[in-house]
Amino acid sequence: MSSVFNSESELEDRLARPSAALVADLAGGSGDLVVLGAGGKMGPSLCRLARRGLDAAGRSGDRVYAVSRWSDRTAADALATDGVEPVAFDLLGDGDLAGLPDASDVIFMVGAKFGTAAAPYLAWMVNAVLPAAVARRYPAARIAAFSTGNVYPMVPVASGGCVETDPTGPVGDYAMSCLGREQVFAHAASRGTPVAVLRLNYAVDLRYGVLADVGQAVLAGEPVDVTTGHVNVVWQGYANEVALRSLGHASADVFTLNLTGPETAPVRRIAARIGERLGRPVSYAGTEAPTALLNDATRCHALFGYPDVPLGTLIDWQADWLAAGLPISGKPTKFAVRDGRF
Repeated sequence: MSSVFNSESELEDRLARPSAALVADLAGGSGDLVVLGAGGKMGPSLCRLARRGLDAAGRSGDRVYAVSRWSDRTAADALATDGVEPVAFDLLGDGDLAGLPDASDVIFMVGAKFGTAAAPYLAWMVNAVLPAAVARRYPAARIAAFSTGNVYPMVPVASGGCVETDPTGPVGDYAMSCLGREQVFAHAASRGTPVAVLRLNYAVDLRYGVLADVGQAVLAGEPVDVTTGHVNVVWQGYANEVALRSLGHASADVFTLNLTGPETAPVRRIAARIGERLGRPVSYAGTEAPTALLNDATRCHALFGYPDVPLGTLIDWQADWLAAGLPISGKPTKFAVRDGRF
């Protein structure tokens, strides 16, 4: 089996490839970009994409600051080599964010999910209190804040998923605190800060994501739990691009966007395709529930186009990545959790 990617560096290069549409959008802006929470799973690739996009747009003088504690200096140094400026900063320190760089654009990627069932105060502190401090620090900046599809309730599979105007219905402290994050930024918007909120459902980067979770079970010969039998996933490169392009839509009315792929994807079929690609038998556990956490991203696709990597390609890439023994993050999505306890 021949893989498209032979290393993490090749994957990072593909994730950081700006489209012509992104470059055109960035050409219309000006000023520096601060990415808060840049040390997470999506942050480094977004920062690289932003740097390359700005350079291609003729904005090489505008800086990209990647803010994180950077306990892993190797990751920070790699970003610096690519022209991104890592900033070591504890956002949950003493609450004073004055030491952060000034910027005209901010992407908020900070979040607490796993372990919050045992420590719900952490979810509320990171997901709802910190955004208030960020909004005070950057009152005049355009802010694009990542949220989650977990702010919606589970809906019938046949519904096609929630749209942005549907009522929210978060379950558990993680989801409730993420809705709190949205409301805190909405308060900032009411005071004149342009805000975009991105309700993301399951980015795929091959080192982690729903496809990696399913694929690892198949590779290990373990049964795939299909109780939560349907999911939305999207190529992480597309998700990062939409985040950057959404800055141009940030407004005092709060630009809210579901961010995911166009398919309601059956977990059983994902597993079967990965098994076929790997030459492994697949077994299943559970029975598909009639509801799932699903988003309808029609608005996103109308504004920014369809994801450039379709689901079938993502599944094949994931199988090839696993077959090649390439690195996995060890951070499962827990997409099958139905009670909101992470």
